[in-house]
Amino acid sequence: MVGAEEDVSAGRGPSGVTRRAIRTTLCACGAFYVCLYGLDRPVAATYALFAVVSMAALSRIPGTGGQRAALLVRTLPAVWMLLTAGTFLAVRTWTAVAGMLVIGFAIAFVAAAGPRAAGAAPGLQLLYILPCFPPYAPDTLGQRLGGATFGLVLLILAEKYLLPEPRGTTYRELAAGAAGMAARFAAELGRPPYTLPPAEVEAARTTGESLRPLHVEEAERPAGPGLRDRALAHTGLGARTLLGRLATLPPPPPGQPPLRTGRQLLETVGRSAAETGALLAGTGRATDEADALRRLREEVREAAEREPQPVAEVRGRRRAALLEVADAAVAFATAAELAVRGRRAPLPPGTDSGRFWYAGRRAPALWWHRLAAHAGPRSVHFQNAVRISLALAAARTVAGVESLPHGFWAMLAVLSLTRTTVSQTRATVRQALAGTLLGALLAAGVLALVGGHTTVYAAILPLVMLVAFMVGPVRGVGWAQGMFTLVVSFVFAQLAPVTWRLAGVRLMDVVIGSLIGVVFGLLAWPRGAQAELHRAVALLLAREAETVEATTAAVVAGRRDTAPDDRALQLALSLAESAYAQRQSEPRAPVAGAPDWQAAMITGHHVLWGSRRLLARAGPDLGPGNGERLTVRADGVAARMRSAAQHAATVPSAAAPASAPGAPSAGAPAAVGTAVGGTAPAPAAHAAPKGAGGGGAGAGGAAQVPEVVAPSEFFAAQTWLDSLTLDVERVLAPCRAPYPAEAETADSAGPSDPHQS
Repeated sequence: MVGAEEDVSAGRGPSGVTRRAIRTTLCACGAFYVCLYGLDRPVAATYALFAVVSMAALSRIPGTGGQRAALLVRTLPAVWMLLTAGTFLAVRTWTAVAGMLVIGFAIAFVAAAGPRAAGAAPGLQLLYILPCFPPYAPDTLGQRLGGATFGLVLLILAEKYLLPEPRGTTYRELAAGAAGMAARFAAELGRPPYTLPPAEVEAARTTGESLRPLHVEEAERPAGPGLRDRALAHTGLGARTLLGRLATLPPPPPGQPPLRTGRQLLETVGRSAAETGALLAGTGRATDEADALRRLREEVREAAEREPQPVAEVRGRRRAALLEVADAAVAFATAAELAVRGRRAPLPPGTDSGRFWYAGRRAPALWWHRLAAHAGPRSVHFQNAVRISLALAAARTVAGVESLPHGFWAMLAVLSLTRTTVSQTRATVRQALAGTLLGALLAAGVLALVGGHTTVYAAILPLVMLVAFMVGPVRGVGWAQGMFTLVVSFVFAQLAPVTWRLAGVRLMDVVIGSLIGVVFGLLAWPRGAQAELHRAVALLLAREAETVEATTAAVVAGRRDTAPDDRALQLALSLAESAYAQRQSEPRAPVAGAPDWQAAMITGHHVLWGSRRLLARAGPDLGPGNGERLTVRADGVAARMRSAAQHAATVPSAAAPASAPGAPSAGAPAAVGTAVGGTAPAPAAHAAPKGAGGGGAGAGGAAQVPEVVAPSEFFAAQTWLDSLTLDVERVLAPCRAPYPAEAETADSAGPSDPHQS
């Protein structure tokens, strides 16, 4: 279920709906009356009204009025191009259908660019549909463009200045709060007992949850393809990772104070986090502490390489964990600077250019990168675009061949009623047909009684439109279709003489459009994102396993690679994230055995980042003993990932009992890693071999193993593998839930660790 905050941000909360209904009614009726009665331009009046309705009522652009106004200004050139293309392609039915296939697909596919583009897409579709119907009248293009522009200018002004909504907490502000908490944690970890109390661990979990996309207002989610959006999303991930690394930092050996270099690292991490928080909050511009942390991190790494090898396990693991904290803080600071300064922020020397590949790139290249990544049948954005473009083309064919009067209403029904799953579409169509039937009966009665007295229609249109736009979003699609039937009947009654039969035409068109929507919903990916999510996450987990094995083999052999080819993992991660995002908008029946999708994707980020970090510092080879230990450990992690992939690939039945892949043996904990500071050992069946240092890096009571002496690279890789072990346990934890409702809760809420989302 969508949360209340998301409802408000998308304009669907009660107050947001009322504001939008008032703005839409005033702009649509005002533009319509000025053009029709003031200028005597019925064509301009039609396009003025429908331009407002398309971008204010049919579209669902998230954000405040100011944010929507800014987006509308940027879409004006696209509106002009669509109106022009539709006007000239209406010359023949086949040209209109071909245009619908191409342009309809392009508009729908742009939804891959994020929630703002997805919200504007339905309105843009309607602005192409409207002029692509007869009559073919290119001589009226000026009136069409003028009317649409006039209506949209009124809407832009109304969105900006009429009944403005307060803006919610921005993602930058949330990240700045997380930075302040990280600075406090770093200071506390530098004092005895060198661990965080349970209250701080819980605060870290809560703060991390607040940065999860599902808990952020839709308009504030950094989901776009641009540099700043990518960097801001990277900032949130860096903040969660830093909090998690600090919360699980192992303390020094009992009775021994931390080494000087460790204290210096933590102090510098704290100052860098505080500086980054000020940068995000807009109260500071300096990056000196982040630069100092980068230098100190390199000094510690170089000192570790010069130190006589091997080193004791306690010392090696503590240092590896501290370096992971420093790396997370550096990544957080770098991403934040990119998010604030954009292309003006240069990458500091030594920064992993693969991690921040988007730095310095222009918007067209980043848009192309996003769209190219989804240009294939495995992307849900591609699937949705194909489905809607085929359905619209079919509706346009029927309207052209059968010469349907007001045939664009059929296409509007396809556009507004088709959903991503066939079950959703069927349920929506049933409600829509019932509402349209009642609306048509009422409209027919009014048209028969009033006849040609246009003054009556002009007087009641604003009231009917206001009620339609207030009631429809709150009461559902049946009310929306019924009230909109009244609206269009009263609009067309003012444009030309009509009879009560107009209501019947409206009903017939909605029936035709609904049937086409159901047919194409049944033929084209009828299950929506469900099957694709299972497939995408299974592929992602398999790619993660391959990367773990390849990275470990390189570390064991001492092979460095500063530019590894991990494009396959990145593509799998992108497809899984888009499928997961769509799945959240679809009805989900509680099922047992579904893995934690969000945890699988965060594991992908951890694999990607950790692999690059280890490969950049690999060498020399670890020798036969330690190499074998690390290889066995990596093989175990990869095997667990492949087991999770096999389970994710199976779409469970709602009635199926929960299976328990890799369930803990007797005596093992039922839930692994449920607290930020806890690092429960891996299940007994997959425990690390003796001497490998397995069992977790935290201070939460991991099983003690014999002391190991090994090179520093061994402990860095081991710490990475330990964190991935806990990641995979989080992926599989919901699969052991005894009831379907618990599995669904895990699916919706995601992992509890702040660095795991």
